[in-house]
Amino acid sequence: MVMKYDKKWLAEWVMNKTQGTKKASQELVDGLFDEITNAMVKGEQVKVAGFGVFKVSRRAAREGINPRTQEKIQIAAKVAPKFRAAKQLKEAVQ
Repeated sequence: MVMKYDKKWLAEWVMNKTQGTKKASQELVDGLFDEITNAMVKGEQVKVAGFGVFKVSRRAAREGINPRTQEKIQIAAKVAPKFRAAKQLKEAVQ
């Protein structure tokens, strides 16, 4: 069985745990993700103890090979979000 966990589900979970309103819970969840995003846009890491680290990964431009034509190509520099799970999370999932 596949469960769908999304921001709506998370907001409902927060609402049930805190006995708050749906609107306040949604604002809390949105605010949390906005803060994580804003920190990463600034190039900062967000560490959540026991869960993991959200960070920005920067890859330099490099030369690659097109596997179909064997032609050399230039791969552009890239910036991407990255998540590294904490030891506790890795152990819990095993």
